[in-house]
Amino acid sequence: MEKPRSTYRGSQETYRRVAAQIADRWGEEEVANYDPYSNALTFRSWAKAGYKVNKGEKALKSTTIVEKTDDNGNVVTRYPRVVNLFYHKQVSKIET
Repeated sequence: MEKPRSTYRGSQETYRRVAAQIADRWGEEEVANYDPYSNALTFRSWAKAGYKVNKGEKALKSTTIVEKTDDNGNVVTRYPRVVNLFYHKQVSKIET
């Protein structure tokens, strides 16, 4: 099974917002373990890597900017989209 990897693009604001939610739920010391590239992923990313979200878990909220392009690849518009992330403490390996 491959190591899960997110599509995080390096936004410091996104990092701060998700880190604040982690601190609220699991404490400030847990923020040191937060890696936006590998342990806060979407439901689909966790499933693809062989994990399931534990029953009753609530997603961490993040925002990403979606770019809409024309046929030539030029950006026509940008808009924010809410992304639901699950932290590694909220998932379990699927037993096969």
